[in-house]
Amino acid sequence: MSKKNVSHTKWMKRAIFLASLGKNTTSPNPKVGAVILDKNGNLISEGFHFKAGMPHAEAMAFRNLKKDAKGGSMYVNLEPCCHQGKTPPCVDKVISSGIRKVYVSIQDPDKRVSGKGIKLLKEAGIRVHLGLCKKESLELNKAFIHRNITKKSFGVLKWAMSIDGRIGLKNGKSKWITSEQSRSIVHSFRAEFDAIIIGGNTLRKDNPLLTTRGSKNPEPLRVVFTKSLDLPSKSSLWDCNKAKTIVIYDSSTANESYLKRIPKCVEVEKIPSDNPELISKLLAKRGCNKILWECGPRLATAAIQTNCIQEIITFIAPKILGGENSMNPFGDFDFREMDEIIKLSNSQVSLIGNDICVKNSFEN
Repeated sequence: MSKKNVSHTKWMKRAIFLASLGKNTTSPNPKVGAVILDKNGNLISEGFHFKAGMPHAEAMAFRNLKKDAKGGSMYVNLEPCCHQGKTPPCVDKVISSGIRKVYVSIQDPDKRVSGKGIKLLKEAGIRVHLGLCKKESLELNKAFIHRNITKKSFGVLKWAMSIDGRIGLKNGKSKWITSEQSRSIVHSFRAEFDAIIIGGNTLRKDNPLLTTRGSKNPEPLRVVFTKSLDLPSKSSLWDCNKAKTIVIYDSSTANESYLKRIPKCVEVEKIPSDNPELISKLLAKRGCNKILWECGPRLATAAIQTNCIQEIITFIAPKILGGENSMNPFGDFDFREMDEIIKLSNSQVSLIGNDICVKNSFEN
C-alpha cells in the first residue's frame, strides 16, 4: 500500500472512530463521523453525529473549523445527506465550503439519499472517492442499513442456558442460571438497543424490568407481545417513569376486554396475526434500528423462522439442569434432514467469570 493510500485509510478510520462515539444515541439515524483536511493535508476539523435532531457529522465538522476548508478534503464514513430533515442537507454545505475532494466509505441506503448526495457533489466539480474502509463502515451501521433495506429492525436474540442446553426447570423456574456478573453485563449491553421484546408468558412468569439500570437515557422501549392480552394488572413494566412500554397484541386471538388491565401510560398497538415480522416492521417504522429479543422458546422460534433475527447472543453457565422435560431455548423447527438445520457463523467467545458468552451471526 502506498504512503498516500495509508494516509487516506488513516483519516477514514478516524472518521469511523468518531462515528462510533454516537454508538447508542443516534437512532433512527446512522452513526457518522467526518474529518476535514486543508489543501496541504493538515487536519483542520472533525465532528460526529451524536443524536437525532442534532447537527450531522459534516455540520459539526464545519462548526469546528480552525481555518478555511477551501481546496481541502473531507472523509466521511457515510454518503452526505441531500434532503431536508430535522437538519439542513449536508451536501449543500460541502459544496459551498470549496472542498475539492470527498472520500465516502459507503453509500447511504436511505432512498432519500442513496447515491443522490454523491451525484450532487460530482456535478459541483468535487472529486468523490467511494469505498474506502467499506467493511468497517458496513459493520458500524449494519442495523441502520438493515432497517432501510428490509423495512425491519435488526434483531438480536439473547438467552441464558445451562451447559446441558436448558433455560429452566420443567416447572418453569429459571432464576438464576447465569452469574450476577453476567446479568450485570446484560443490563449495560441493553443500551445498544432501541427496543427490547418479550412475550406475554415471560411477563407473567418473570415480571422483568427490562432496563439498562441507568446505562442509557432514555431507556430502550420495552415491548410485550401477547396473543391473549391476559396480562397481570401489576407489573414492573407498567411503571412508565422508568422506561416507556408498549403492548402489541394479536387482534385475531386476543380478548380485548383485558385492555382495561393495562395502565393509560402504556401504549397499545394491535397487529392482525402473531407473525413476529409484523412486530419488527412496526418497530422499524418507529425508528428502531436495533432490537433485542429476550423472549421465550415459542416466540424465539417464530422470530427465527420469519427472518427477524440476525445475531444470537448465548450465555452458558457451568450448571446442569437435566430432565427431558426441562425448558429448551427453542420450540420444534420440524427439521427432517441435517442439511435443513440452521447454521451460524462468526463465532465470538468470551469468558465472564465462570460463564461463557458466545455471539454468532446467521449465515447468509
